[in-house]
Amino acid sequence: MRRARLAAAPALVQRPHRHLRASYAAHTQAALGCLDPPGLASQFLDCGGFSNAYRSGIRHGGAFDLKQATWAFRNALADARDREVKVALAAQDIGAWFRRMLWHRGDSPLAAAPEYEDYLFEQWTHGVFDHYWRQPGIFAEGFYDRYADVPIVHLSGWYDPYARTAMENYVGLSRAKRSRMQLILGPWTHGDRSSSHAGEVEFGPAAPVDGNLAADIFELRRRWFDRWIKGRVNGADEEPPVRVFVMGGGSGRRNRDGRLDHGGHWRSAVEWPLPQTRWTRLYLHADGSLAAAPAAGSGAVDYAFDPSDPAPTVGGAISSGEPVMHAGAFDQNAAAHRSDVLVFATPPLDYELEVTGPITVRLWIASDAPDTDFTAKLIDVHPPSADFPCGFAMNLTEGLLRVRYRDSWEQPAPMVPGEVYAITIELFPTANLFCRGHRLRLDISSSNFPHFDVNPNSGEPEGAWRQPRIACNRVFAEAARPSHVLLPVIPPDERHTA
Repeated sequence: MRRARLAAAPALVQRPHRHLRASYAAHTQAALGCLDPPGLASQFLDCGGFSNAYRSGIRHGGAFDLKQATWAFRNALADARDREVKVALAAQDIGAWFRRMLWHRGDSPLAAAPEYEDYLFEQWTHGVFDHYWRQPGIFAEGFYDRYADVPIVHLSGWYDPYARTAMENYVGLSRAKRSRMQLILGPWTHGDRSSSHAGEVEFGPAAPVDGNLAADIFELRRRWFDRWIKGRVNGADEEPPVRVFVMGGGSGRRNRDGRLDHGGHWRSAVEWPLPQTRWTRLYLHADGSLAAAPAAGSGAVDYAFDPSDPAPTVGGAISSGEPVMHAGAFDQNAAAHRSDVLVFATPPLDYELEVTGPITVRLWIASDAPDTDFTAKLIDVHPPSADFPCGFAMNLTEGLLRVRYRDSWEQPAPMVPGEVYAITIELFPTANLFCRGHRLRLDISSSNFPHFDVNPNSGEPEGAWRQPRIACNRVFAEAARPSHVLLPVIPPDERHTA
């Protein structure tokens, strides 16, 4: 979400917040070329175009993405024309505000810009998936039949929340339209498709668009439009429908910039998920292991989740989070020492394992609270080395579920304390090669802050809680309740690079 999306609507601080929503939605509609666009012949959708902003982009798994707050704050400051408003906003310490949650209308970093504050709290407090979220500009998947039937490139990065949007729009429009669709997913943060690194990790010279998929991003776009708008025969229509960057395979050393050399390569396919995918379950065991078979007998792991001390965000699929949070791949070793983070891992692998595609986690859980969150994070654990004596636990993807929405986004329901529920957590898509000697790790917790708002465990209304409480949460790992992660594994004999 960039400032350019609102640039066409000047002085928005002085305008009602409904115009903020309209401008925001109109950009996405235009980006996807929907609703009878005059003369539109092709589109190149770069890190945008909500497939479903309720499920990814503004909310995720029922929780609220707090990059909406940092985005709104920066844009309110940039768009303010009134000097007093600008001075008041510039005086705010946004980091301090995040450290002192709770916020309320009139008591937030956006208090001096009430239209932006209303915009933020309207989204934050609207937790139910209803007509509010089913607008064309933020709910493309509900209007695919009305979108123009034109060739579209869907491009994003593994460390950008729009990766899910790109994936879903590609699949949905490929099924609904006859025109050529392309999906390109690289190891990038939001808009950084010319970079070879993300966070603390280097992916090598093959990673950027520049010099690999085209001379640069502008040439990639120009080639696409030349083919579909000018009708030039340049081979753009002969390129693979799906091109994804599979992270992994690097030396594991520290490069001259201090980053982990994780490496990677491009692969191509005719569809998404990849047609050769073998859906593979790894089961959680109460001793902290991940295995191909569920645990025999009974077992469970308990932890206390205190909303006043949430598990911190360390990288991930984030956009517009600065200066409070940063996107990308970072070492997750510190998380393993928190009492509210459950760590499950395979033994060191004696074979290469490629995981490419969408990922889900199925958990059987219980809690003594009427509502709580469960988070999941998939990690590639590099073994200890001279450069990284403690190893390097690299985050690949993450997701969460607010349990009140376990059965329905439209009709949330409290939990009965002590009752067992089966829940599904949808993670952002990813592609990674786990090398020999590495371990695949799954972290389960109940918070990822400040990326997402913290559940108070009290069952209070979204964005308006005042009585947080500690929740005692349980994850089952047994034959009768076989909590597991479902992985899209690509067999070794069916791997083909671009």
